[in-house]
Formats: sequence, C-alpha cells, structure tokens
Amino acid sequence: MAFLLHAQPSHSLPAADLRRSSPLIHRDPASVRFPLKCKAVDSYGGNSDDLYLLTGDTAPASALLSRTRLEDAINNNTTRLRIFSGTANPSLAQEISCYLGLELGKIKIKRFADGEIYVQLQESVRGCDVFLVQPTCPPANENLMELLVMIDACRRASAKTITAVIPYFGYARADRKTQGRESIAAKLVANLITESGADRVLACDLHSGQSMGYFDIPVDHVYGQPVILDYLASKGISSDDLVVVSPDVGGVARARAFAKKLSDAPLAIVDKRRHGHNVAEVMNLIGDVKGKVAIMVDDMIDTAGTISKGAALLHQEGAREVYACTTHAVFSPPAISRLSSGLFQEVIITNTIPLSEQNYFPQLTVLSVANLLAETIWRVHDDCSGDIEPFSTLGID
Repeated sequence: MAFLLHAQPSHSLPAADLRRSSPLIHRDPASVRFPLKCKAVDSYGGNSDDLYLLTGDTAPASALLSRTRLEDAINNNTTRLRIFSGTANPSLAQEISCYLGLELGKIKIKRFADGEIYVQLQESVRGCDVFLVQPTCPPANENLMELLVMIDACRRASAKTITAVIPYFGYARADRKTQGRESIAAKLVANLITESGADRVLACDLHSGQSMGYFDIPVDHVYGQPVILDYLASKGISSDDLVVVSPDVGGVARARAFAKKLSDAPLAIVDKRRHGHNVAEVMNLIGDVKGKVAIMVDDMIDTAGTISKGAALLHQEGAREVYACTTHAVFSPPAISRLSSGLFQEVIITNTIPLSEQNYFPQLTVLSVANLLAETIWRVHDDCSGDIEPFSTLGID
C-alpha cells in the first residue's frame, strides 16, 4: 500500500542555496505538547491506519529517496529502528517518531524514594539500532544520569547500536579552562556517555565545535539555524534592511554563517566584557545598525543578560527592530522578564528544551527541530551520508 505524505507550504530565502523543509511553528503551549496532527491516506483513496508523517515540499532529492526507503521498510515491517524517549523532552521525541512513521518504544522510567533512577525496556531491542532522545537540560544532573542508565539498559539488552540523541548538551559551556584549577566538565560528560555504552552521539548546536573532539565515538552535529532561517524568510523582511548581530566575539563565526544565508546580510558585533558566570557588561558595538532590522543570533539564552544588554545597545545605536534567535532556550530566571521587557520585536527559539507554560510571553515563537533530527536519525540508520547541507551544516565548523 502506498502512502501520500501531506506537505505543509514552505518559504524560501533569496539565497539560492537555501532549500529545506518548512519548520513547525508553535505559539500555544498546548500545541507544543501535541504538535503534529497529520494523517496518511493510501493512494487509492481508501482509509488506512493512522500513520503520522511530516515533510516539506522543498526537501532535496536525497531526502525523498531516504523517505522512500523508510516507507518500504515500514510497509515490509523490516525496519530495525527503535526510538525511545527519556523524561526530559517527550514531546520532541514524539514528533521525531511521528515524522518517521514509527511509534515510540515502550520504556519504564521511575524514581525510587531516595531519588535513584530505574529504567526497564518494555520491548526487545536485540539486533536493533536504538536512538535515545534525551536532552541534558535542567535539571541537568537528573537528565544526564537518566540518559546514562538508559544507555546501559540498551547495552545489556543486546542492542546492535546505541545512539544518544542529545538535542541540548548540558555542561557544554565548560569546554575549556579560562582560569587555573577549573574542571573541563564537557570532556567529563563526554567520557561518561562513551563509557556507559553509547556507540554514537547526535547533538544539536553544540556551544563550541571543539566539544565534538571530546567524544571518542562518532558525533553527528546538526544545526537548528536552518529552521530559524526558513521562518525569517516567511517574515518578508527586505534583505537591504537586515543586519545580523553577534552578541559576543565568540559567536562571530555562527553569526557570519547565518548572515551569509540571509542574502549575505551585513554583520555587526557586540563587544562585551564578562565579570563572572551569567554576568555580562556590554562595552561597544562594531558595525552599523542605524535604521536596520537587527537579528541577534546565539546558540542559547540562559539568563538573557548578554542578549538583552546587547539589544538595549542596538536600540541606542538606532536599530529599528531587534529580533533574538537562538536554538536552546534555557531561560533561567530572570530571563523571561528581560526578554518580555519590550526590547525585542520577537524572540525565536526551537524546542530542543521543553518550555513550561509560565515561560511563555507574547513575543515568543517556538519552532520545531524534529524534522532535522528525524532526517539525521534515518540517515544514520540507513547508512546514508549525513553531510547533506540543508539538514546538517551551516559551514561553521
């Protein structure tokens, strides 16, 4: 039985090389929990069992080929792909499995009275390629330990391969020594994941590319920025009015790659001096933003101190509007009050980290990276090349 995939409309940027599927856009907290409501029908007009799939109308030929193989595997019931979700972000895991037309694997996760984590797989994974979706977002230590126990359970259940899908990699900022006697916690966490039995890691927008080198196993690094770029294209902002802003010197490479995709928009840099963790002071602005629509690009927003002070500086320098774009919305207090203070026309994030209802505010837009992660998962499982530009790289490594 053949299936027709219902596609959503897609927008494309002026840049000719930007070709990708449309993102899911969520503004309502309820829609984040149950974001996908699509049904497949067979090509002969009859009804079929519910099969939740998602695609865009501008996917590259290689993606269509991969999806055809996926349909054949599902129809023939021969796929050895299993996806399990931890408790950190089950809605994203559900979207990923929905995109692939699979059901989430059955798993039992509970806490004992003393806080210890218990994990038991409720179905066989012997000889299967297992993907565990678990961001190590706050509470980072709880979610990290849960991921390690899940990996161990899969290893002891004789899974063929185990891939840790980590949309947000906690401890990523502790990736180097800036002072004496500091820990490089990112390397420690990488060792824990490797030693627990993971064969591969799939991560989204690591804080720095060097973190991939901390793993002694293959790492697939997916960028969430293509989803944000596609959404910005739908805004219809003239390329002559745009300027991409890096909130600090360390993010210049990321902002430059982002600007290149936006019709090679000009670049500005906020020069700041940090006096301590989560404490930032803006010092200077390099570049011209007067009368422009400024798009601030970062990999994460934690307390929003850096990006809010940068936005205030941009307004002082004559920026017409300021947009904040980030992949990971950590949103530690007082981030919400800073972001909703009127400095930003819109704050655009993705769903790598689940957002609680009290953290929503009118200027917030949440996009889904489920299609990017699902495409990468299928390529890993199907032994396809992961180096496919629309889904895997912005050329900033």
